[in-house]
Amino acid sequence: MKKILIVFTGGTISMTNDDQTSKSVISNNESDLLNKISKRFHNFVLVPHLYSMKPSPSITPDDMLEIGQLIDRYLMDDDFAGAVVTHGTDTLEETAYFLDLYVKTKKPVVITGSMRNFSELGYDGFSNLLSAILVASHPSSINRGCLVVLNDEINSAIEVTKTHTLSLDTFKSMEFGPLGIVDEQDVIYYRDSAKKKYHLTPSQLTAQVEIVKVVTGQTGDIIDFFVDTKRVQGIILESFGRGNVPPMMVPAIKRALDAGIRVVVTSRCPKGRVRDTYGYEGGGYHLKQLGVLFAGDLSSQKARIKLLLAISQSDSNIEKYFEF
Repeated sequence: MKKILIVFTGGTISMTNDDQTSKSVISNNESDLLNKISKRFHNFVLVPHLYSMKPSPSITPDDMLEIGQLIDRYLMDDDFAGAVVTHGTDTLEETAYFLDLYVKTKKPVVITGSMRNFSELGYDGFSNLLSAILVASHPSSINRGCLVVLNDEINSAIEVTKTHTLSLDTFKSMEFGPLGIVDEQDVIYYRDSAKKKYHLTPSQLTAQVEIVKVVTGQTGDIIDFFVDTKRVQGIILESFGRGNVPPMMVPAIKRALDAGIRVVVTSRCPKGRVRDTYGYEGGGYHLKQLGVLFAGDLSSQKARIKLLLAISQSDSNIEKYFEF
């Protein structure tokens, strides 16, 4: 009988209301979840692995690396058909994208969580975990990269983002919509992800990459700080529109590039790509001529994950991961 790995990391799906404050706190409900979910599956054995009980703001890239290594070790066994990771929603999309880039297995890897905790009416953890297991065990999910399943929607880790602080349908692929849905026991795919996939497998994370959000009238002081302290190897610029920054930032960007720091441009717009369209000082074309890389339609947080992995892999041709 085939097995499905369930990796528990914490998050709201593993929280209850504190008796004194009524606020959400971590409470290991692993056995409660599995006892109820296991009754729905007769063709698969659920194999739990308690990685951590953390709120997702406490998850680090090193945790993501360990989770990826853990999944690859388990899924090397032919008895395992796929893996599900339960995770807090705040950083879920970052862990999902990390795993999409990192894991070697072609078997399904699915991340899920919940927006309501175990104590709340309408707790969505049970249904989300059930749907995630159905997707992880389905043969059509093979070789699709890491998938995110909540609210009965299947999204690619490359495309999905958290769009609302509270809503149960917060995880959306804003540009193209979900890959598919879970309808009762049926897993239905409508399309493949249109995004190019990469594979980055450093043995350890050796880089520090920071994000700078660009606003009107901004100077390059933050970038100068990173250059002077020599603490970062990469900077993500969450820029205006098509990939543009105020001209006052340009000297600091040049300094960073001259210091060997990789600089990548994303957009603060939720849809669309960055591109070298504008030729004025600080425009995308100007930045590209300086040596700044472009992240296509990746969000700043996902571009950070990709650059972190690429630098840590010591790949001399990092540019190939940012060619769009």
